[in-house]
Amino acid sequence: MSSANAASPVFHVVDTGTGLPGNLQTNPKLARWLRFRADGVVEAFCGKVEIGQGILTAIAQIVAEELDVDLARVRMVQASTAASPNEGVTSGSFSVEHSGSALRYACAEARAIFLAAAAQRLGVAASSLSIHDDGTMVGPGNLRTSYWELGDLGLLDRDATAGVPPKPASQRRIAGTPAGRLDIPDKVFGRPRFVQDLTLPDTLHGRILRPPSPGATLTRLGDAKAKAVPGVVAVVRDGSFVGVVAGTEEAAAAGLKALAGGADWRAGEPLPDEASLRDWVKSQPVETTAIDVREPAVAASKVRTVRHAYMRPYIAHASIGPSCAVAQLTGEGLKVWTHSQGIFNLRAELAMIFPLPPEKIVVEHAEGAGCYGHNGADDVALEAALLARAVAGRPVRLQWAREDEMAWGPVGACQAIDLEADIDARGEIVAWRHDVWGNGHVSRPGRGKTPTLHAAWQLAEPFPRNVAINPPIASGGGSERNATPLYDFPAWRITNHRLLTMPIRTSSLRTLGAFANVFAIESFMEELAIELDEDPVEFRVRHLKDARARAVIEAAASRAGWAGWPKREGTGHGIGFARYKNAGAYCAAIAEVETDPDIRVRRLVLAVDVGEVINPDGVANQIEGGAIQATSWVLKEAVRFDRERITSDTWETYPILRFSEVPQVEVEIIARPEEKAMGAGEAAHGPVAGAIANAVQDALGVRVRDLPITRERIVAA
Repeated sequence: MSSANAASPVFHVVDTGTGLPGNLQTNPKLARWLRFRADGVVEAFCGKVEIGQGILTAIAQIVAEELDVDLARVRMVQASTAASPNEGVTSGSFSVEHSGSALRYACAEARAIFLAAAAQRLGVAASSLSIHDDGTMVGPGNLRTSYWELGDLGLLDRDATAGVPPKPASQRRIAGTPAGRLDIPDKVFGRPRFVQDLTLPDTLHGRILRPPSPGATLTRLGDAKAKAVPGVVAVVRDGSFVGVVAGTEEAAAAGLKALAGGADWRAGEPLPDEASLRDWVKSQPVETTAIDVREPAVAASKVRTVRHAYMRPYIAHASIGPSCAVAQLTGEGLKVWTHSQGIFNLRAELAMIFPLPPEKIVVEHAEGAGCYGHNGADDVALEAALLARAVAGRPVRLQWAREDEMAWGPVGACQAIDLEADIDARGEIVAWRHDVWGNGHVSRPGRGKTPTLHAAWQLAEPFPRNVAINPPIASGGGSERNATPLYDFPAWRITNHRLLTMPIRTSSLRTLGAFANVFAIESFMEELAIELDEDPVEFRVRHLKDARARAVIEAAASRAGWAGWPKREGTGHGIGFARYKNAGAYCAAIAEVETDPDIRVRRLVLAVDVGEVINPDGVANQIEGGAIQATSWVLKEAVRFDRERITSDTWETYPILRFSEVPQVEVEIIARPEEKAMGAGEAAHGPVAGAIANAVQDALGVRVRDLPITRERIVAA
């Protein structure tokens, strides 16, 4: 290295006075985020994971934008506890907002650092240099160097300062324009990409023996027949955790079948009566919390009160591909490949269970079937690791069956919601009350002092099984998420009743409590508009002071042709609106349904405001996907169970929306490049639920308040 390069380059830093943005606060080292390779590639390290939402593409656009390089030169490195910044869990529609802002500032600062180093090397002013798409820095007289030539100087071995402002919106040319998803080509052409595709040398295969009911205890195990199956390498038992390891998938399945016949179990706690789920939910011990109370400035006089009750059942993730993991335990430590959304949190729980120091455990993310929440990914990772402990250093691949995924992974909590509105003599809403009952929505790994993974409760020295909790209100809450209306009412009381029992295991499912709360609020708003003889769109708009909220409602109504919608027999249209978590993306949805012979959503028109739009195609894809999933939840999905176990463990018993039933979806994006970027992944669900329910009432004149909206419920209503 020449003496000109030995000293640290000098670059201009502006004191922003705001501290480090996003997840730079907890991961300030710039080298933790970026690396420039000699072959002309910039590697960007992100602690958020790809689960089909397209965030790595959007974040790559941010990186390319701030570094002034072509998007094709950016490689997003798969998240790993060994190399990535610890960004917690990929959840809450925070990835672009938190990770994207961190990388935006890190890249802006890195660009300034490298320009200063290039100026020092070339003997020119940094302001005279320009950066070409190939990463070349060119100065007067065609003097040049590049990111790639300077990349091994250790220039990023320093903490971020956030003193270099990113580009203003007016100068962005990559962020804000459509970009093809980086992960799609492999998936379209069937190239190995998913954790299910991963095979290592000498890989063994596992299967897990499930109890007959949650909480059942193994009292006897005869394993001689299983061990005699050709290809079976080991039968693993630790308390009530039992598994088979074999040389092939077929041998593992045969061994499991033989093992099941030799097992005796003592029954666990009975499940609730599904037929009276609402009564059960409202009769359990609860932790009651006043979420929000607004007292009126002037005491109002009511003349009547309108009351209605709404219900959401337990909902499964129903990932198209069941969960899978690979684990290997050697003298160097434990390594796990998983599609977990929280690899650092999973590592923390694995360290408790084995036990090993965290630095002896590496958790590598590999993509799996998307779930948007806590499905079986973490459970299967622990189970694979427990099996790997028994086979002396060989990797074990554990592939769950459909029945494992549907019956033993965590499910989204059911919710019972009571709404009341006081109406005065002028027909105005003067008070609003919202009560919600349900399990907590989070039992993800890493949220407490004891593991939350299913197998941890089955061990000979079991860890206690704790009930699900709700995230803090500052993070959006859980059961109470979106329970406080964005509408401007003079008084309200919002109360959450979290169940302290959990016979059916619940954890995070896309939107948490927002789906049910928005469904209830938007259904209730429609019922009030009808009762007060007001147009549903105008009724909502006049109760909103937030200009961005009004804008998405008006945009959706205009695009859908709300004002001139023709009334046809057996069809109806309805509207739904929400701002996700009252702090995220705004979304309004209008649904068109037909009701003969069954309920079918023909068309969904959505308008969305996510602030700054990084990848318009990505935003549209997220809104479309959320709208389709919400349609499936509203019309079809409910976890079924008897008093012993979950019975909806096949596609026949847990139907989801078929491709032939997917509605036409139109998305209008209101771009606000000067505003903060907000996630789109969970914005559509609640508004779509409200819109469909309201469209059904418009078509049939009956209101269904319990999901899913089936023919049987319509007849009952």
